[in-house]
Amino acid sequence: MASNSTRGWLCELSAILFLYREVLRIDLPPLNALPRASRAPRVPVVFTRAEVQAVLGQLEGVHRLMAQLLYGSGLRLMECVRLRVKDLDFAYHQITVRDGKGEKDRVTIPPQSVPIIRSRNISGRASYHRQDLMTSRPQMLVES
Repeated sequence: MASNSTRGWLCELSAILFLYREVLRIDLPPLNALPRASRAPRVPVVFTRAEVQAVLGQLEGVHRLMAQLLYGSGLRLMECVRLRVKDLDFAYHQITVRDGKGEKDRVTIPPQSVPIIRSRNISGRASYHRQDLMTSRPQMLVES
């Protein structure tokens, strides 16, 4: 009887109560006063700015860009992986996250440290796309 969830604990308690009342025919005192275990509040781990800069300093290229977006924009990992060029709005300085958590769209802002890297990354992807089109191997799509 080692269950971590409240539902599992209640199920086990019900089974014991059934055993005593219905099988063994023993009346138990009311169990309303039983102490219930409470979970300790879960405190999130938060990096200091120096720790974040140290981690980002170890990354390069696309991995650095993704980490900056995850940290600075609050994107979830799969939201960041699924980003497309058409989701970046340079005029309004915002990112549209499509089909995020709960299959909902939302808008967030990119961190201020990203614009130069972002534009370089997009122009690099466009050149890969043009090369693929010239060799008739379209492997990467760049949408506008």
